[in-house]
Amino acid sequence: MKSLNMKKILIICMVAGLGLQSCSDREKVDRSLQEQSMLAVLFAQTSPEYAANNIQTYKMAAANIDKALKDKSWTAALEQKGNFDNKPTAIILDVDETVLDNSAFQARAIINGFSYPTGWIEWGNEANAPAVAGVKEFLNYADSKGVSIFYVTNRVAELKKATKDNIIKLGLPFDQSINPLMIKGENSWGSDKTSRRQLISEDYRIILMAGDQITDFISLEESAVSIQKRLELSNKYSEEWGTKWFMITNPMYGKWEGAIYNNVYPSSQDKAKQLRLQALDPK
Repeated sequence: MKSLNMKKILIICMVAGLGLQSCSDREKVDRSLQEQSMLAVLFAQTSPEYAANNIQTYKMAAANIDKALKDKSWTAALEQKGNFDNKPTAIILDVDETVLDNSAFQARAIINGFSYPTGWIEWGNEANAPAVAGVKEFLNYADSKGVSIFYVTNRVAELKKATKDNIIKLGLPFDQSINPLMIKGENSWGSDKTSRRQLISEDYRIILMAGDQITDFISLEESAVSIQKRLELSNKYSEEWGTKWFMITNPMYGKWEGAIYNNVYPSSQDKAKQLRLQALDPK
């Protein structure tokens, strides 16, 4: 198979009028950019530090559930308005890298030389992603306290059944009477999760939220700013972190990368590499 791929590369080079060296270099540049994520994926898959960080985050979250249940004025959602004191309680979690660990997909992409969205639907349909460390214990605790659990994800609607099957297979709470999986593409929902949080807040007091992206807590518009302004958001919402909002570390991908490119992904990989280097701060 490898020799067949090399033959294809040679043919492309000859048709394009390129020398073997220039074509080989082009392939190397494409691969080198992708492989910059290799250590991030290895960190997620092999380091006890990564797992421990997620476990401690979910333990902190569980400890705050009891506080939130006692305090009727407690809400974690910026979208929560009006009188919500007597509403039943709920928590909201993102799915990918918050509940389900997709690092195996990232590893496949590096090993086989492709990138998202190639292979993503196939991976999702396997419904075999493991749980993020600590999340099962946390969700079972919330469930035991009578708290409703909503999974708000930007997976496409095509993956709804497989995502549901994956969550249930892992033994995580999934109350089908409340339609707990709110997925992008349904009911005209786009990438911004604000409208879904608002919809949940109409019937529930949202006491806690967890995610791996800042857009799991605030609007897409507020987060689509420069690197410096995004960093300032962590201080703006300092009262929420660790009490009502819980961030799961994701070094593999995210909106933080888009900010490096001024929220416009470059058309060439050379340009992307250049912008990444420019974003490094050696001071």
